[in-house]
Amino acid sequence: MNIVVCIKQTFDTEAKIVLNSAGQIDPNGVNLIINPYDEYAIEEGIRLKEKFGGEVTVVTMGSSRAPEALRTALAMGADKAILVSDPALAGADEWLAAEALAKAVAGLSYDIILAGRIAIDDGSSQVALRLAERLGIPSVSSVLKLEINGSIATAVHDIDGGSETLEVSLPAVFTAQKGLNEPRYPSVAGIMKAKKKELKTLSLSDLGLNAEAKMKIGKFTLPAPRQAGKKIPGDAAAVAHELARLLREEAKVL
Repeated sequence: MNIVVCIKQTFDTEAKIVLNSAGQIDPNGVNLIINPYDEYAIEEGIRLKEKFGGEVTVVTMGSSRAPEALRTALAMGADKAILVSDPALAGADEWLAAEALAKAVAGLSYDIILAGRIAIDDGSSQVALRLAERLGIPSVSSVLKLEINGSIATAVHDIDGGSETLEVSLPAVFTAQKGLNEPRYPSVAGIMKAKKKELKTLSLSDLGLNAEAKMKIGKFTLPAPRQAGKKIPGDAAAVAHELARLLREEAKVL
């Protein structure tokens, strides 16, 4: 069984975001990690390989620091890695990201494509599902349990207020939800082996793709600092009266 796992390198969840004068995020000195939901996808891919045989190829789109994420995935147990990197991909939207990944994945042999259900930086939850649409294969999002029987996959996934079980034919795309598994840590032996595993870099010209993002972000702004709370002194009647006034005149929620 051949498994492809699409991952994204994101800011550490504890990183302090700083904006430059142009309203863009300054990446200098910020620790980058594999998107946490993508770790569940990597782990599931490795488990499927261990059960059915085959190989796991991790694919990402990024710049000069993206190989760090790929090497971590290889150290966990993936077999090969592909980096799609091109100056034209800076600021790529979900459409362009899916187009580039589709071109990279289309050249591979795959039975299952895995990804995290959402990226913690932009929170769009679009790229993997757009990838499935571009490849013309079914997709199931927010998967909590995945079982494979021949060419049929049975997936339990999150829905509003509960869960749902679906059967789909392979190949298919699945996005991993927290709880699907417990991602392993790279071992020392895995880290050493990862240095020798194949990591291929492809540009847009290598993929035969000449496209631009359909949406561009002009600038980012940080949320307004949270104001300190207020303590209203006095007896209950006076406090209630003053609280109602503040909610009406300052907070404007009444």
